[in-house]
Amino acid sequence: MSSWHVLEVFAASRGSWLGGIPVCAGVMRANCTLSPSSNLSAVPTVSDQAAAMQLSQCAKNLATSLAELRTASQKAHEACGPMEIDSALNTVQTLKNELQDAKMAAVESQLKPLPGETLEKCAQDLGSTSKAVGSSMAQLLTCAAQGNEHYTGVAARETAQALKTLAQAARGVAASTTDPAAAHAMLDSARDVMEGSAMLIQEAKQALIAPGDAESQQRLAQVAKAVSHSLNNCVNCLPGQKDVDVALKSIGESSKKLLVDSLPPSTKPFQEAQSELNQAAADLNQSAGEVVHATRGQSGELAAASGKFSDDFDEFLDAGIEMAGQAQTKEDQIQVIGNLKNISMASSKLLLAAKSLSVDPGAPNAKNLLAAAARAVTESINQLITLCTQQAPGQKECDNALRELETVKGMLDNPNEPVSDLSYFDCIESVMENSKVLGESMAGISQNAKTGDLPAFGECVGIASKALCGLTEAAAQAAYLVGISDPNSQAGHQGLVDPIQFARANQAIQMACQNLVDPGSSPSQVLSAATIVAKHTSALCNACRIASSKTANPVAKRHFVQSAKEVANSTANLVKTIKALDGDFSEDNRSKCRMATAPLIEAVENLTAFASNPEFVSIPAQISSEGSQAQEPILVSAKTMLESSSYLIRTARSLAINPKDPPTWSVLAGHSHTVSDSIKSLITSIRDKAPGQRECDYSIDGINRCIRDIEQASLAAVSQSLATRDDISVEALQEQLTSVVQEIGHLIDPIATAARGEAAQLGHKVTQLASYFEPLILAAVGVASKILDHQQQMTVLDQTKTLAESALQMLYAAKEGGGNPKAQHTHDAITEAAQLMKEAVDDIMVTLNEAASEVGLVGGMVDAIAEAMSKLDEGTPPEPKGTFVDYQTTVVKYSKAIAVTAQEMMTKSVTNPEELGGLASQMTSDYGHLAFQGQMAAATAEPEEIGFQIRTRVQDLGHGCIFLVQKAGALQVCPTDSYTKRELIECARAVTEKVSLVLSALQAGNKGTQACITAATAVSGIIADLDTTIMFATAGTLNAENSETFADHRENILKTAKALVEDTKLLVSGAASTPDKLAQAAQSSAATITQLAEVVKLGAASLGSDDPETQVVLINAIKDVAKALSDLISATKGAASKPADDPSMYQLKGAAKVMVTNVTSLLKTVKAVEDEATRGTRALEATIECIKQELTLFQSKDVPEKTSSPEESIRMTKGITMATTKAVAAGNSCRQEDVIATANLSRKAVSDMLTACKQASFHPDVSDEVRTRALRFGTECTLGYLDLLEHVLVVRKRPLSESCPWVDPEDPTVIAETELLGAAASIEAAAKKLEQLKPRAKPKQADETLDFEEQILEAAKSIAAATSALVKSASAAQRELVAQGKVGSIPANAADDGQWSQGLISAARMVAAATSSLCEAANASVQGHASEEKLISSAKQVAASTAQLLVACKVKADQDSEAMRRLQAAGNAVKRASDNLVRAAQKAAFGKADDDDVVVKTKFVGGIAQIIAAQEEMLKKERELEEARKKLAQIRQQQYKFLPTELREDEG
Repeated sequence: MSSWHVLEVFAASRGSWLGGIPVCAGVMRANCTLSPSSNLSAVPTVSDQAAAMQLSQCAKNLATSLAELRTASQKAHEACGPMEIDSALNTVQTLKNELQDAKMAAVESQLKPLPGETLEKCAQDLGSTSKAVGSSMAQLLTCAAQGNEHYTGVAARETAQALKTLAQAARGVAASTTDPAAAHAMLDSARDVMEGSAMLIQEAKQALIAPGDAESQQRLAQVAKAVSHSLNNCVNCLPGQKDVDVALKSIGESSKKLLVDSLPPSTKPFQEAQSELNQAAADLNQSAGEVVHATRGQSGELAAASGKFSDDFDEFLDAGIEMAGQAQTKEDQIQVIGNLKNISMASSKLLLAAKSLSVDPGAPNAKNLLAAAARAVTESINQLITLCTQQAPGQKECDNALRELETVKGMLDNPNEPVSDLSYFDCIESVMENSKVLGESMAGISQNAKTGDLPAFGECVGIASKALCGLTEAAAQAAYLVGISDPNSQAGHQGLVDPIQFARANQAIQMACQNLVDPGSSPSQVLSAATIVAKHTSALCNACRIASSKTANPVAKRHFVQSAKEVANSTANLVKTIKALDGDFSEDNRSKCRMATAPLIEAVENLTAFASNPEFVSIPAQISSEGSQAQEPILVSAKTMLESSSYLIRTARSLAINPKDPPTWSVLAGHSHTVSDSIKSLITSIRDKAPGQRECDYSIDGINRCIRDIEQASLAAVSQSLATRDDISVEALQEQLTSVVQEIGHLIDPIATAARGEAAQLGHKVTQLASYFEPLILAAVGVASKILDHQQQMTVLDQTKTLAESALQMLYAAKEGGGNPKAQHTHDAITEAAQLMKEAVDDIMVTLNEAASEVGLVGGMVDAIAEAMSKLDEGTPPEPKGTFVDYQTTVVKYSKAIAVTAQEMMTKSVTNPEELGGLASQMTSDYGHLAFQGQMAAATAEPEEIGFQIRTRVQDLGHGCIFLVQKAGALQVCPTDSYTKRELIECARAVTEKVSLVLSALQAGNKGTQACITAATAVSGIIADLDTTIMFATAGTLNAENSETFADHRENILKTAKALVEDTKLLVSGAASTPDKLAQAAQSSAATITQLAEVVKLGAASLGSDDPETQVVLINAIKDVAKALSDLISATKGAASKPADDPSMYQLKGAAKVMVTNVTSLLKTVKAVEDEATRGTRALEATIECIKQELTLFQSKDVPEKTSSPEESIRMTKGITMATTKAVAAGNSCRQEDVIATANLSRKAVSDMLTACKQASFHPDVSDEVRTRALRFGTECTLGYLDLLEHVLVVRKRPLSESCPWVDPEDPTVIAETELLGAAASIEAAAKKLEQLKPRAKPKQADETLDFEEQILEAAKSIAAATSALVKSASAAQRELVAQGKVGSIPANAADDGQWSQGLISAARMVAAATSSLCEAANASVQGHASEEKLISSAKQVAASTAQLLVACKVKADQDSEAMRRLQAAGNAVKRASDNLVRAAQKAAFGKADDDDVVVKTKFVGGIAQIIAAQEEMLKKERELEEARKKLAQIRQQQYKFLPTELREDEG
């Protein structure tokens, strides 16, 4: 087989040069037929080890060479593709000149046939080639009309090749014929074809220059019609064809007799006219049978048979017209004439079918069409005889039945083609039903003949005849299926379309249309015809849809779609006219109906012609001699049934006339018994010969023997007595075993498919499977015998046994199914067995690959890559389930994985060569996925040139992977070989370069989505980097490189975040814009998120490792933004170029909202970092939002990329338990550090739990019910934890003692306490600030002033501490009031008791504000920036505000309460501290005044000036003092208006 392929390639190349077509064209043609993987399937069955190894190596070399040839031919095609039309034109011109030379030789009687040429062979070649020429020209017209230069070139090339064969055949016919005139006519007509074809190709070339030009298209159609006419003339010059044409013309001329308005009355008696009609009918029926038989013989036989048929038809027509003259009424006469017209039409169709079959005997369905035409002639004759003859009742029914049985007998002669669409089990059902009907009708025949009920007798005869025809048809179809299912027969291969289906539909539609326009059709016949038309046009449109989805040829894809539209539209128009006709059977409506049928018939004929293209058709099965022998019992039984049935009907015919003849009754009983026995024999034969059953039994026995052998080997291995095979190396054994297992794996799906509904294929596939198990056992035992490790030995043997047992289960299930599509109860078992068998194959392949990679054997990997590459060229890829963007994403993923693996192999080649095997195995697996996804991406890419480029680049990458894997294997064998290392590194670099070429081809497919994929990859890298940063921060090792603070980075973070928001807007809008804009937006957003992540990391580092939890909060915020951006990019990629109402657009909007939410959360977190009081709250809010987003992802229907064990999910729940404990503790303590730690821990624990739960839920061993429950409980757990965090958040915002119930946030009392605690927090923060203050260094002065600043600071610290205690005491006093009921915890109205609350709030705020001012004044005073007076004023303000706070609390408080006493003590402490500070400051001020010496000037003038200046300053100070007092009074007056009543009274 392999050598034949190679020879075909060479022949194609050489022939192309001779014909003037570039070599690449011939190579491309051969390229479509080469499948290197198929050449390895025979290797495991070769018993000679040396021959098997040589065959295997040759097949691999061939596969590699073919792959390289394919790549080279594709490149050559790209280079010289546009030249193909010119080349084809040159070829046709050359052929025209050659035919002219042949004509001159024929004129001189010098034309001789070439060796091997005979008249019959050349005639058949010319007939079959004429169809190929017509089909390729139809494709040429379509391609040119669509403006597709590439496929127009291909069609022109194929047309030229077909014309070359046609010219050779025409020359052979002319040279072989003895009639010089016929030879000249043949050569002239062939030259006309060449001349017209050259014009057609030239017009197609012009049409490509101006696609869509109406004038150009019209010229193209005219030239095509002229070529078609010339082609028909050429075929008509064949021997015998002219005779058939003469017969057809004679029938047409004779039929003109039926067109007269009125017929002359008959001059013969009725009985004589009836007798002549019966005799003419018998002669015509016999002549029809002779025409059918003549098509299988020489051309002369067909000429004689068609001439005799024409003469018999003429006689029959005259007898029929004579019979019409006997009619008593005009209506009867019209009915007879109508039947004669039907016979004329059926006769013409018979001759046309015979002519077509004689021209091309191998044409699909041609024999069936001829048989159907002969039956149509018989049926139309029977209809006329039934109408015209007046015999004794029952006689004409018997004659009709005999004619029908004689016609169908031909079906059983040589059933090597399908007779109908029935499956094998449909045939059994048909035989059973018809045998039941036949039995009842035979009993009726006998019974009615006895009783003399002749009308009932005739009816039973008609029913029996129909049943016998049905039995014969079912038997012939069953015999065909039995023949092709024999393992020795060559199984057929399904093509893109089934031309038999198209031909049958064409015939049925034409017949139905004739019935529609027939004036004699009744309403029921019109309705029936309309139903037939609708049924077959629907089937044709469906077939076109399937063919369009399967073909990789874009021209054919569009043509099938367009043809389906034309058929559907013309059918719709016809249905409208049929409805009108059904309402009113007027001549006008019938005329409209006739006009509407013409476009439908034309559309169907054009579609049928296009579907007959050799590129699309199936390869028919070839029945072997063994298959023919298997058919014999069925055929013999069916023939016996027909023969005895004919005798029975003849006998019954005579009994109907004379029922009192006992010997005849005895003969009838004998025939009836024979018919019954033959039907029983037929049923038994069909059931016994059920396809695949015998082969399943043989295969089951064979695999059982193999299982016993492997069990014996396992026992020997256990006892350490397994004999080692020394006749072959372990490498060769491993390669054999791998090859066998791969071939078994390839057969699993075909067997399952055959067992479910393709009975004819079951025997072939099962026999092929069984043939692999003996070599499997031999190789497995041999490998095990070479393995030293006992555990590995047992693993190989056990896995081999498992594979054999699963195959045995598969065979039992397949036998039970038997290929019966109606046996639904067996299909689940077949599917399950197939899955188990696949798992067994996968297990043993993993073991073999691991063992092979350890010792550097990479043959299996190379084969796997080569097989994946070969599948890229399959013409009919699987039905795409996604868009180009989906496949683009996965191709990018696997391409980058291959590039990473190649880089790792470069590294490991130097450090750890022993690890190269695993990496090579990984690369092989990745390339297998890449090749499949690349094929789908190429199939969905627009335009098709992009798909072609993707396919080519993925194949180039496959070559690179093969070379790299081979070098890895070589380096494992010899790890120290530096030359091999260098080669491996070069191969790895080449793989990386080819990956970049694949990516660039994908980018050409859609630049925008490719940029999105690249951006998503970059963002995923950022997320991983942020995870690493979180680990450093948690460990307390994230430090800034210098002494910068967070404030240094805040503005940069905010600015970059704003830029990211703008990029997000562009990204969302880019989904609906051009790919360039989308690409630009994706690239910009990736760059901005990278920059933002960097500045946030710097900001987190600047916080210092002393506060790791805040660092983690900040990094988590940017991580949430990055994850949201990743989801947004993915949604944008999915929504690219989609309409606004597409579901992906809603996903895009949702992702955009999440993005906005997360960016807002980041900004809030950045602000909270500098506000210590809100850090914990912000961290909790961010965590709650993050968990909600994680829950949304968890609840989506997306299946996780990997699965994990349920144990992993259980382990993750411990983190939830720990986080819950932390959350409860944080809620109780309300400490900021605890809340932040809880937020960070909760985020990680819930995220890990959800991920583990979803991965475990989709584990293969988990049932659907358990999965649903696990997902539900995961959701419930997360929602419960969210409630807990919400409570902690509320507690954090409003911490209450455990005894206090939940409160109304609008309650003034609650507001008061919140303000008090806020004031206390502010005072504590101010106190901390004072703690950090140190006196500024200054020059050494007098010793008595050394401790002044320290005194002021200590006094300020005391005041801060005392006021903090005071506010806390006030808070406790308020809670006591609430507990005593003097103040309601939740007032009915906020204004009911608002005074106390407002007074306390005001006083608390004043204390906090005064304390803050005091601390600032103390700081400024120590640093020399403020006066002691400001410090004194601040201290007095603290004392005053403290007094107001005490008054506010005393109004309703119990003077003897513990809280009041503590409050009073705290107030006294504040007063004392303030007094101490005032005294210290005043003392300092007075001391400073005493120490200041005034230098008095001694001169008089100077002294006077000094006095004036001092007085001026005094007056100025007095005026400022007076203004300050007025200002203070105004401030107090304004404040007095807003004071509560209690404080006003106190002031008073």
